[in-house]
Amino acid sequence: MSNVFAGWPAACSSAQVMPAQAGNNMRAKSSTRRPKLRLAPAHRLQRPPAGGGPVLVTRSGRVRLNANAAAILALCDGTYTRADIVTRVAGTADPTLAADVRAFLEAARRSGWVVER
Repeated sequence: MSNVFAGWPAACSSAQVMPAQAGNNMRAKSSTRRPKLRLAPAHRLQRPPAGGGPVLVTRSGRVRLNANAAAILALCDGTYTRADIVTRVAGTADPTLAADVRAFLEAARRSGWVVER
C-alpha cells in the first residue's frame, strides 16, 4: 500500500492522524459558541454631512447619539460578544464604566437596536 501522505510535511504524516472520536463533531463544538452583537436589520449608524453628531437610523426614524453610544454601537458589527465589547470600551480597571456599558447594551437590545447571534 502506498503512503497517501508522501510529499506532505512531516507534521502531517499518517502516523499522527487521529481517529474520529464519537461526539467530536461540529454540532457539539457550536453549542459552546458565544453570541455576537450586531445592529438589528434596517438599523445603521450615520454621521450627517453637515457636521452634526452621530445618528442611529432605524425604521421608525433617527436617534441622535452621543459619542460614547456611537462608539459602543460601532462595535456591534457581528464580530464581538457582549463581554468583548465591555472589555474593549471599559477595559478591566473601571467596574463602574463596565456596568454602564453593560446597561447601555441591554437597553439597546430591549429597544431593538442590536441583536445577538
